[in-house]
Amino acid sequence: MKKIIILCAIALSFVGLTAMKVQQAPEFKFDKETYDFGKIPQGKPVSIDFKFTNTGEEPIIITNVESTCGCTVPKFTSTPVKKGESGVISVTYNAAAVMPFSKAITVKSNAKTPVKMLYIKGEVTGN
Repeated sequence: MKKIIILCAIALSFVGLTAMKVQQAPEFKFDKETYDFGKIPQGKPVSIDFKFTNTGEEPIIITNVESTCGCTVPKFTSTPVKKGESGVISVTYNAAAVMPFSKAITVKSNAKTPVKMLYIKGEVTGN
């Protein structure tokens, strides 16, 4: 019986420490998560900055930012973003083909939500 009580106490301690760690984890607060470029001319790349603030307790460390194709190039803040500070993920779309587009950008980090999606869309028109 004593062993069961000790095991329960250890398990509850572990759960409590894990819950505290999740509450302290960094978290993104983006100004916007989707951007519509509207109609853009063919052959003229367009860019947008997705600005974010760290609303968590620990620094956010972005480990990778990927796009769904080579026509979308992301750049991101590579240094840790401390509590209350801001960072930027810049996305440039190469408007080469005349057509509507919708692209997803995947942000990987140590945040509470370790994989975050950002989106751009619009329509490339002929000259």
